[in-house]
Amino acid sequence: MAVFSLIRKSQIGGSQRLDAEYYQPKYLQLDTILTGRSVPLRKIATIKGGKRLPIGETFVEEGVPYVRVTDIQNFYIDFTSVAKITEELHLRLNRYQISYEEIAIAIVGNTIGLVGFMLEQIAPCNLTENCARIISNSLSPYYLSIFLSCKYGQLQVKRLTVGTAQPKFGLDKIAILQVYIPSKSFELIIEGLNREAYKRFSKSFSLYHQAEQLLLSELGLLDWKPARTLTFVGSYRDAARAQRTDAEYFHPKFKEMLDKVPQQIKFDRLGRLTTYKKGVEVGSSAYTDSGIPFWRVSNLSSHGLDDSNANFINQELYENLRQDYEPQQGEILLSKDATPGIAYYLEYPTQGIISSGILRLVIADAIPPHYLEIVLNSLFVQIQIEQDAGGSIIKHWKPSKVSKTLIPRLSDDKEKEIANLVQRSHAARREAKALFEKAKRAVEIAIEESEERAIEFIG
Repeated sequence: MAVFSLIRKSQIGGSQRLDAEYYQPKYLQLDTILTGRSVPLRKIATIKGGKRLPIGETFVEEGVPYVRVTDIQNFYIDFTSVAKITEELHLRLNRYQISYEEIAIAIVGNTIGLVGFMLEQIAPCNLTENCARIISNSLSPYYLSIFLSCKYGQLQVKRLTVGTAQPKFGLDKIAILQVYIPSKSFELIIEGLNREAYKRFSKSFSLYHQAEQLLLSELGLLDWKPARTLTFVGSYRDAARAQRTDAEYFHPKFKEMLDKVPQQIKFDRLGRLTTYKKGVEVGSSAYTDSGIPFWRVSNLSSHGLDDSNANFINQELYENLRQDYEPQQGEILLSKDATPGIAYYLEYPTQGIISSGILRLVIADAIPPHYLEIVLNSLFVQIQIEQDAGGSIIKHWKPSKVSKTLIPRLSDDKEKEIANLVQRSHAARREAKALFEKAKRAVEIAIEESEERAIEFIG
């Protein structure tokens, strides 16, 4: 059914927009609902851009964090695998840093509008040019980050974004976002929910870190780092057997790592412990604005499936594909392309179709699934992937290589102990997300109905 809007010429002047999309009924309704109850973001916050890594500069192993869009995970800035730059470069880029209790928002590409709250109490760190930095001057930043993430913040972002091939959301557009101004009491309630959500998120990180440390300790790899080797020699026989002639494959660090593992540790092959099913590609032409999630590698992390930048397909296509390509409870999702080696165990049913860059592992032998999950995400397997994965621009980990991956087996009690830590970590993260979603919905209810009704919803 066709949808149309009738607008007056006088309504065009301020926006300087003539495209029909800008005047869709949902956006005109947005104008109505926020008028008189909101102020432009520029009046309550300072907005600054990030900075691209200068030409000739590279990331380093140890240094100052450089926050990128990929570090915005689960509504906060996650420093788990953040890139780093030198202290000298950090000081040169002192105008492009983000600090504690400031907000990052993605401004380029298909992640536009993704909001990350800086809640790590660390010194200022650098921010990519693909994000803008928002410093709240009057409202609680805990409230402001929730508003920007809720429906009424995200609808405005979508409306103001320009460009099709490479969408952009400029600083001037961020400045005119209309922010609903709540009563002080309601603002503090939302702040409280956000703070509690972050406590659960921090607990989740701590538990997962404990599991990682325990695993690496058992494998003798807790403080291990590969020795720096500029030259090494491989035999023709080894190259012929491996059918590889690239130098990276024969790097000594692979043998060095295995030599560090205690002799009493035995190994299984992943192909003996699991069977796998491949995903499918539907093509970008099948994507829709809403519908059923089509899960790609970019949505997968070691902590779950992130729907903040998910693509969607329609119900009909989903029904045609679901029997063969919908992940099932009890499976492990494992990425094999682009960023190979990301694993997550599905404790609960998940609706959607997975892309061809993801494998569904079905556990076929006795092993705690959360233990297998963390092993797949561990340094031990990541080093194996470095050796096995092919491709210079986009990495590809062939299923035949995936099946040969070595999985260390510990005592039953130790595997269960590690698995329990991972399971508790995931539970805490789910609790954090539930609190965050409750805070977002409460803000939406306050805008649509009343703050009293929103407080009832919070309970």
